[in-house]
Amino acid sequence: MTISRRKLLAGAAGVALAAPAIGRAQDRVVKVAGLRTILTVTPHFYPRFAIPGYRIEVVMFEGPADCKNAVVTGSVDFGLTGTAAVLLGGAAGEPVTMIAAGGNRGMAVIAKQDLPIARLKDLKGRKVAILPGTTQEVFILERLRMEGMSIKDLSPVRVPFGEMHAALVRGDVDAYVGTEPGVGLSLATGEGKLVEYPYSTPMGTLNVVTCTNASIVADQPDLVRGFLRMHRQASEFAQSHQAETIQMSIDKFGVKREALERAMPNVELTWRMDAAMIEHVKIYARHMLELKQIRALPDFARVLEPRFNDEIAAS
Repeated sequence: MTISRRKLLAGAAGVALAAPAIGRAQDRVVKVAGLRTILTVTPHFYPRFAIPGYRIEVVMFEGPADCKNAVVTGSVDFGLTGTAAVLLGGAAGEPVTMIAAGGNRGMAVIAKQDLPIARLKDLKGRKVAILPGTTQEVFILERLRMEGMSIKDLSPVRVPFGEMHAALVRGDVDAYVGTEPGVGLSLATGEGKLVEYPYSTPMGTLNVVTCTNASIVADQPDLVRGFLRMHRQASEFAQSHQAETIQMSIDKFGVKREALERAMPNVELTWRMDAAMIEHVKIYARHMLELKQIRALPDFARVLEPRFNDEIAAS
């Protein structure tokens, strides 16, 4: 749904009136963490929609855990990172709170083109690049379980997302469970082939979420509201302006255009933290518990905070 200019201006004015110290501050720097992936390209569009007086600084990380840790330590104000990283932090009692969606889809299981791998069961005994502590790890473990397999059937290799395509090309791994635009690059170059998009689990297409420190939720609610208005505008713009999103990704991540063009159909940039998303997050957490990735479920009342998101949706 598109927000009218009148509503945007009214919302911005509302933040300024409700919190003069925030809305009227000059050069109020808001630091936002993201990953070097098209699923977190949205923050790079924030400056177009920022409330006057805000200056957006985007800090990019290689892994979801590092991104989440920056939020927990207060190095950044907000972060777009993997669902698994936020739930791991929440289950450990860290002050991280999910306030919005970030990006759905964007995952795939890719195999080397010349290998006889056409389905998950063909990965048995193969070297497969998987980054621990990520959304992709949770999804592949559940898909393996659905196929009557487990991680013990594979030879997992820890590889950062940005290096998975190169590892495949070199033959260091036979396949990988990766993210866009690396997936698009493997397909565009012909070095890799699609095994599957792992979206048949009860977790749906859940991937990247938006989080902040619990202290910001408690002490700076108007900053959260202002941020979410900006996040909504930037997400809707990036999702509906594919050419500009591709160009932004080229500029920020140095990815080849052909890779991004292959990636875009497998990417959904979004902001809405609705009931369906929340249910997917809870299912996701239960899977993590069953897989013994966490010792106990996080306190969902503390880790999930949809009220600001609901306010923005109703405005």
